[in-house]
Amino acid sequence: MTQKLHHWKQERLRDVPLFGQTVEKWVEQILRHSQLARTHWRPNQIIPFLLRPSAAQSSFLRRRRSQPPLVLAIAILSLTSAIGYRFYDEPQLAVGTIAPQSLRAPVTVRIIDQYTTEANRKAARTAGVPVMMIDQSINQKIDQTLQTLLREGDDLRQQAGQLPFVDPSLLSTTAQRYLRQAPEWQWQATIATLEGKAEGKNIAQPDSSLPNSPRSRALTDLASSSQELAILELQNYRRASSADDFSALKGVIALARQRYATALLSLSGSTDEEKFYDPALFNLTDPEWDQTKAMVRQTLERMLTQGITPGIPPALLDQAIKVQLEANVPANVQPQATKILAAIVKPNLTQDIEQTKLQAEQAALSVKDVIVTARRGDTIVRQGEQISQEDFVLLDHFGMSRRRINWLGLMGFSGLVSGAVAVFLLIERKFHPGLRRRDRLLILLLTLTAPVISALGLPATSLPVIGLLVGSFYGSALGITVIGLLTIILPIGMEIAPTNLIAGALGSLVGAIMAEKLRSREELALLGGVVGLTQGGVYLVLTLISSAATSAVWYVILTSAAIQSLIGIAWSVVALGISPYLEQLFDLVTPIRLSELSNPNRPLLERLASITPGTFQHTLFVATLAEAAARALGCSVELVRAGTLYHDIGKMHDPLGFIENQMGGVNKHDEIDNPWVSAALIKKHVTEGIVMARRCRLPKAIQAFIPEHQGTMLISYFYYQALQEAKDNPELIVNEADFRYDGPIPQSRETGIVMLADSCEAALRSLKEASREEALAMVNRILRARWQDNQLVESGLNREEMTCIAEIFVQVWLQFNHQRLPYPKAALSPQVRAS
Repeated sequence: MTQKLHHWKQERLRDVPLFGQTVEKWVEQILRHSQLARTHWRPNQIIPFLLRPSAAQSSFLRRRRSQPPLVLAIAILSLTSAIGYRFYDEPQLAVGTIAPQSLRAPVTVRIIDQYTTEANRKAARTAGVPVMMIDQSINQKIDQTLQTLLREGDDLRQQAGQLPFVDPSLLSTTAQRYLRQAPEWQWQATIATLEGKAEGKNIAQPDSSLPNSPRSRALTDLASSSQELAILELQNYRRASSADDFSALKGVIALARQRYATALLSLSGSTDEEKFYDPALFNLTDPEWDQTKAMVRQTLERMLTQGITPGIPPALLDQAIKVQLEANVPANVQPQATKILAAIVKPNLTQDIEQTKLQAEQAALSVKDVIVTARRGDTIVRQGEQISQEDFVLLDHFGMSRRRINWLGLMGFSGLVSGAVAVFLLIERKFHPGLRRRDRLLILLLTLTAPVISALGLPATSLPVIGLLVGSFYGSALGITVIGLLTIILPIGMEIAPTNLIAGALGSLVGAIMAEKLRSREELALLGGVVGLTQGGVYLVLTLISSAATSAVWYVILTSAAIQSLIGIAWSVVALGISPYLEQLFDLVTPIRLSELSNPNRPLLERLASITPGTFQHTLFVATLAEAAARALGCSVELVRAGTLYHDIGKMHDPLGFIENQMGGVNKHDEIDNPWVSAALIKKHVTEGIVMARRCRLPKAIQAFIPEHQGTMLISYFYYQALQEAKDNPELIVNEADFRYDGPIPQSRETGIVMLADSCEAALRSLKEASREEALAMVNRILRARWQDNQLVESGLNREEMTCIAEIFVQVWLQFNHQRLPYPKAALSPQVRAS
């Protein structure tokens, strides 16, 4: 073999450069190692291995090949052309610029200023006063509350008894009021005075320690005068009536005092929430109370008929109540009536949505067109003056605004776009390296939808669908980057309403951030609702902030916000509808698509389970091993799961050619009795699997698992069988290439993990009573063999990760191979089960 290598290198690869030196130098270095003699390497394997760069070098070369300057130039040119619309026909003499010379009107004209007219109509539509209407349901609630309060007052007054409780011709109402509510000591003093027994009687006096404030003195003076009046009237009645009549009157007074005291106890026993009336309620006579109730009802009806506006200050409402009562209610009942009305009156006007809408539209239609006129020879703008909106309308009409391509602005905008593309490439390299050309093309096409939609004059942008799709396809980092860059660039190159842009951008950012975590189309649909609500809510807030009206028309604003929400949801529906087609067209592997491909009810997997049940069980165990390892190493678990489920679909072409499907029957290879044919049959499951995968339109990332999980491994059983036959028959020539898979070897960490899991699955299943250490030693031997066979040199897996993978495989095996307690024979007997 050494002689063949020397001859081959001298004849074919003497001067071929490879990473700084010739292949000749590389082969000489390899030949110095004695371990090469103990391997099965052939000349046509060593040189391709040398020519094959490492995983890092391959990734670098792929990136260099995937980003030629021409592609970047096309992307920058297309974005600049689509977004930089305003630079194509930009007026040099725009509003706010200085006129370089005096300009005159060539003819007499009368022009409508469309821009100013539309702005005025929009302001009129949102600045109108809302039309209010009386809400009868509120009136009914207020009336019910009033009836409840009045019934409560009637009940309390019934407990206290009527006033006057005797004929006013006998005792005045003032005297009766005093006698009923006077303190006990004053009542006793009054009786003593009448009976002439005040001298020598020990009558209780009020506490002298009470505050001697002016109000206290006024109340004391009032009580003294009322007491004197009561004593005088009682003395007159005593002289004019008999002793029995006077005694009966005292009994009536005592009963009235008792009922009044009971009513006071009932009033004081109420909680703070229930307490509304105070003892002043009992000071009203029955006619006064009836008058109070009638006046309260009339005043309330009058105020509710006039309508009470929401948001009215409480002090202003109290003042309105007092004004209403002063004109119609006697002064002595005004306090109680005011208290009742203040407790129940509240705004009863609500916005009439239909009338408000009609009024807003009428206000917008009533705005007259802003007319700009000029007569022939009139000076539109003088040299050095600033051009106003009116001046610009005339200049633009006469073609004097000097519209042309703003090359300087367009070049500057192109530089801005180039910077945005550079930022995108940096974020891509950090968070999602290795994007294909088709991936960049898809992102470019999605990005171009934003200026196209804006150019059509729609009241929204396509940012929601861009955020959802880019975030779902390539991750939240790229989604946020694209949305952020578009939000900055779009208003520079095009005329877009800031409110619509910001609302759409924030809703899109929510979609881009959350789309990466989705695992089903249903979740994508729910996220679309969140995006729509976010967009509508942001639009509502921004509209209220920017509105110059003192009282905004809520119907118009809420309708616009609802439209924005519906637009966001509509774009989400578009994203949901086109995402499967984009995944097929651009060969994308998203978490959602991988979850759908992993569904065991897929037709291809159902066929695999029915035609090759042994292979399907083998696949499930390999998937369990590979998923656990992928999760620990930070690889794509969804990709590993889906790829593993399809890695052996080629075995369906000849199920009995694989031992797991023979179910203990006759081994087909014993009947073939030809190691070359058997090896070809085994190898064929890779090629047939690729054919099936392409026929079923599986993503290329899934198809890669079919050849790469076998790599270029040796089919050792039949290879050594062929060597044994060659010993018996020297005419047979054993070519190792006939017994090796065609490859390629694993090109990603995910396919490398599946190769290792596939290699260890059968060995782990064969272990029954082995210890953990024995299983780990066997797995390490298998992984070491794959490593030494150079099957993992391009997978990106390193030597340190082999130890971690081995530990995880054994841990999963222990979970599957756990021990159970044996059932006693008695527990399995029919008699025990029957009992």
